[in-house]
Amino acid sequence: CKQEMLQKKKNAVLVDGVILNGPIMDSKAGEKFVEEACKIIMEEVIQKADDVTEKVCEWRAPEALKQILDLEMRDTGESHQKLLQLCRDVIQYSVKTSHPRFFNQLYAGIDYYSLVARFITEALNPSVYTYEVSPVFLLVEEAVIKKMIEFIGWEEGDGIFNPGGSVSNMYAMNLARYKFCPEIKEKGLSGLPRLVLFTSEECHYSMKKAASFLGIGTENVCFIKTDERGKMIPEELEKQVQRARKEGSAPFLVCATAGTTVLGAFDPLDKIADICEKYGLWLHVDASWGGSALISKKHCRLLHGIHRADSVAWNPHKMLLAGIQCCALLVKDNSGLLKKCYSAKAAYLFQQDKFYDVSYDTGDKSIQCSRRPDAFKFWLMWKALGTTGLEERVNRALALARYLVDEIKKREGFQLILEPEYANVCFWYIPPSLRKMEEGPEFWQKLHQIAPIIKERMMKKGSMMLGYQPHQGKVNFFRQVVISPQVSREDMDFLLDEIELLAKDL
Repeated sequence: CKQEMLQKKKNAVLVDGVILNGPIMDSKAGEKFVEEACKIIMEEVIQKADDVTEKVCEWRAPEALKQILDLEMRDTGESHQKLLQLCRDVIQYSVKTSHPRFFNQLYAGIDYYSLVARFITEALNPSVYTYEVSPVFLLVEEAVIKKMIEFIGWEEGDGIFNPGGSVSNMYAMNLARYKFCPEIKEKGLSGLPRLVLFTSEECHYSMKKAASFLGIGTENVCFIKTDERGKMIPEELEKQVQRARKEGSAPFLVCATAGTTVLGAFDPLDKIADICEKYGLWLHVDASWGGSALISKKHCRLLHGIHRADSVAWNPHKMLLAGIQCCALLVKDNSGLLKKCYSAKAAYLFQQDKFYDVSYDTGDKSIQCSRRPDAFKFWLMWKALGTTGLEERVNRALALARYLVDEIKKREGFQLILEPEYANVCFWYIPPSLRKMEEGPEFWQKLHQIAPIIKERMMKKGSMMLGYQPHQGKVNFFRQVVISPQVSREDMDFLLDEIELLAKDL
C-alpha cells in the first residue's frame, strides 16, 4: 500500500496545485460505513416497525434537540463512529411513521417491497427524463400509469409522477388553462379574460396555492358550499358558474375532491361532470387521498363517475403505502396535451436524431428536469402483492375504521362528528368534568382546549400520535386515520383507552 502511494506521488499530475491521479474517495471506508449504517437501519427502524412497545416518538423541545444532534458543520469531517452515532440519534428522535399507533397524517406504515425499491433507486441515483439515462424506470412508469388509467375507467390516457398531490393539482390547473387558451404559453397572462375556477370549500389548500402560483389569483377561486357530510353541492356549483358568466368572467375548471383531508368526503362526481359538460369546463378530480379506493371492488363506488374526469390526482403513497413520495397526475387526453403544454424542446437533452425511439423521452412533458423514479416503488410493491393484495389493504383499513366507529358509539365520553364513508374517523372526547355541562359557549370553549392537551401528553409519553383540528365552526376534534396493514383491532382499542387515561384528570 505504501509503495502504491509513493508511486502515485512520483507520477503525480498537478493542475492548480491539485493532484489528479486516482480517486480521492476512500471506497473501502465508504462501503464499510454503508454496511454498518444499513445494519442500524435494519435493527432500529425495520425490525422495530411493528413493535407497539416502542415509542412513536421520543419528544424533545427544539433547543434540546439541537444540542443532542450537534447540527454544526465544521471544516474537518467527523469520525466514522461519530457519524454512525448521528445516524442512531436521527432515528431515535424522529417520528416513527411506520409504528402501528401513528395515526397523525394521511400516510403511515411500512411496505417492505416499496422500501427495497427506494434503496435501489437511492443507490442508482437516476433521473427520469430520457430513455438513455433511465431506461428501466421510464418503462416502469409507463406500465404503472397504464394500469392506473385502467382503474379510473379510461380507454386511453397519459400521465406523469410528481413530487406531491399539490403539484399534481397545479399541473392539472395549468393544463386546463392551456386547453382553454393555448396562446397563454407564448403570450402570457396579458389580454386574457378574468379566469375563474370552482372547487369545494372542503378542498385541499393546494388549490389556492396553485391559483396564486399560476397568476390566476386566489380571489378567482370560487369555493362551492358543501352539505353536512362535506360534499360539494352540485346545484350551488351551477349557480356559481352561471353567476361568473353573467359577470363577464371566464370559467374554465372545476376541481372535485374524492376524499377530503379532514372528513374524508367524496364529491358527487357524476352530477359535477354533467355540469362540466354543459358549460364546457375541465373536470379535475383531486383523488390524492381517496383514489386508492378504486383498487377495491367493494369501495370503488365512492368514486362513481370518475371516468368522466379530464384529469385525476392519485397518491399511492397514502392508503397503499408506496412510500413518500409517490403521486401521479393522470390525464384522459392522449393527444400529447401534457407535452404541448410543458415542452421547452431543450436541444441538449431531447435531441430528435437519437438512435432510439425518442417518444420514450418523457421529460419534456414535465415542469421538472430532474425527476425521481417514484413509480418504481409502487410497481415493485404491486408486483409483490398483486392487485388482490392492494385491495385487501384498502378493505381492511376501512373495516378497522368501521370497528373504531362502533366502539366510539359504545363508550361514554366519546362523540362521533359524523358517520365516515372512508378511513377518516372524526370525534370529540368529552372528559368527565364536562359531561353534565350544558352545551353552551362555555362548554364549547372548554372542549376546544381538551384535544390539544391530550395531544401534548401522548406526544411527550410517546404512546401514539393522533391529529386534531377545528373545522367549519366545530371546536377541536380528533381525526383518526386508519391506513397501515400493521394496525390491528387491539390498536383501535388502545387508542380509545389511551385517550381516557391521558384525560382522566381533565
